Amino acid sequence: MHHTRRRRARRLTVTASAAAAMVLCLTRLDTSPAAAPAPAPAPATAPVAAQAAAPRPMENLGRGVVAVRSSSTEVLVSWRLLGLDPEDIGFNVYRSTDGGEYLKINDAVLTDRTNFVDGTADLTKANRYRVRPVINGAERAASGSFILTADHAQEPAVRVPLRDGGAVKFVWVGDLTGDGIYDFVIDRQTSPQSIEAYRGDGKFLWSADLGPNSENQNNIEPGSSAVDVGNWDGVTVYDLDSDGRAEVALRIADGVTFGDGTQFTYGDDEHQFIAILDGLTGAARATTPVPDDYLSDGPMGARFGVAYLDGVTPSLVAFMKNRQDSGDFNCMITAYEFDGSSVSRQWKWKRGEGNDGTMADGHNTRAIDVDGDGKDEIAEIGFALDGDGSLRYNLAGQGIVHGDRFDIAKMDPSRSGLQGYGVQQDNVSGLREYYYDATDGTIIWKHSGDDVVDVGRGMAADIDPRHSGMEVWSFSGVYNARTDQLTEPDTSLAPWPQLGLWWDGDVTRELLNAGKIEKWDPENPSSSSSLPRLVTTWKYGAVNAGQGVQPTFVGDIIGDWREEAVYTNADHNELILFTTDQPSDTRLYTLAQNPAYRNAMTFKGYMQSHHVDYYLGAGMSDPPRPNITYVGG
Repeated sequence: MHHTRRRRARRLTVTASAAAAMVLCLTRLDTSPAAAPAPAPAPATAPVAAQAAAPRPMENLGRGVVAVRSSSTEVLVSWRLLGLDPEDIGFNVYRSTDGGEYLKINDAVLTDRTNFVDGTADLTKANRYRVRPVINGAERAASGSFILTADHAQEPAVRVPLRDGGAVKFVWVGDLTGDGIYDFVIDRQTSPQSIEAYRGDGKFLWSADLGPNSENQNNIEPGSSAVDVGNWDGVTVYDLDSDGRAEVALRIADGVTFGDGTQFTYGDDEHQFIAILDGLTGAARATTPVPDDYLSDGPMGARFGVAYLDGVTPSLVAFMKNRQDSGDFNCMITAYEFDGSSVSRQWKWKRGEGNDGTMADGHNTRAIDVDGDGKDEIAEIGFALDGDGSLRYNLAGQGIVHGDRFDIAKMDPSRSGLQGYGVQQDNVSGLREYYYDATDGTIIWKHSGDDVVDVGRGMAADIDPRHSGMEVWSFSGVYNARTDQLTEPDTSLAPWPQLGLWWDGDVTRELLNAGKIEKWDPENPSSSSSLPRLVTTWKYGAVNAGQGVQPTFVGDIIGDWREEAVYTNADHNELILFTTDQPSDTRLYTLAQNPAYRNAMTFKGYMQSHHVDYYLGAGMSDPPRPNITYVGG
């Protein structure tokens, strides 16, 4: 039965006879130093084809200035280098104390980094920071500012208030308001569920009630409007029409009430739809039905994300599954384009249709340009689709079956293209982990054992600067991916494969596991239970979210190129954005303007590390300039 709502809902009714070809368009609102590896890697140049491709429109971000009190006397200020900034751009840092005049606090223009340690501030008073770019010796307009309150706590965190509510599993980011600042969309794991939108400073914008069909939160066969259960999400946030403001894509069904109070109704609880919501108001701007090919087996769980399938237009990608009575799963992937007023399906792919039906999926989806032509492909753990929805390659013929986690990245700086690494669940051949060419699916190496086991975790990151390229590991020791060399054979001394995080200032990656940011030392390894710890998140009031070990979000969303990990407090009325308090002499453009990395920020599933499309690690070359343009100029 429909629950009682606290506000009167206007009703949007869809007749059953209109479902088959429905594209419902609602009126758009008019709202105005590590050791160098040996051998040295080849330069990390971009593929020639990618340079010739049209630039893809991406968010017009501001400088993202942030300041944290890093010691009793010092403040770390950091800001973004943008993807299209001139190579010789520099910065001056300004501070205003207690509302007074802004004064420059650096002696010389900063050209080698995008962070600054302020050791002269009076921390008993409020201090506001901003930066001014310097180009050809001339200062340009000041950035937005960030205020560090008087007597602020010494912590590597920024706190954003939320309304009171239930537990939060996931957070999404996007510029909902068009001001160059990332805003937040969160879920509420109540019954029924809801999603809420907030400005970057915590100002509440709107809430959408997901209705009675979100009450079934089974992690395999959830209700038709349930989100964020198991490896399903059914929500993502991105500027899909490139107008400068992000939309919220949401899978819906009968009984959902949008952020403007309009209620969506339909004649049954099984049919599902995709809605594109206005990021500022939560009103539905357009809806379209989910294909009903597998409707006889019930609603479909969904993973949402964004890809530029033609290289220049953002597409919503939906990976969807439901279970047959036999226990087997139907699998369908669809892509959608939103033009600002209507949403239309670009293509539909179904497993078992036009192929042998044995393609292996997992619990993550990745969208990345694997062949360097500027257009994204859609990758699962055992196959990849081209941007038109046709099959690019299938790893089933090479023995790959279902597994929980896989990575695609520039793991080998000396090899052309991108590489993939995946783990296996109960592979009858004993296969445990494998490494492959992500362009065409060619397996480069495999590791197998005598027993059939479920390898539930795997990870790829550069954690050992003694060897060129990334390391990969699950529970069979740490391997250098490029050479297949077992660099740490003692499995008790290998780090736990959960999440990577660029945090401490060098270009090798730190580790994030169960609320701990840790640093693995390959020359003096210690067990995963006693790694040197950089941050313990629960000491700052944070609680783990998904799977009991995860943050709600990881990504580069404020400050310089290093990554934030977002948690809530125990009362779920505050976001805690952990952001580095350690200086760095590495200067990279914000990861959020790297196409592969920004795509990855839109996907959830079983949360995994994000990767850029160039080699980022010890011995790296300067990354190529991203082939992008900013929306709105």
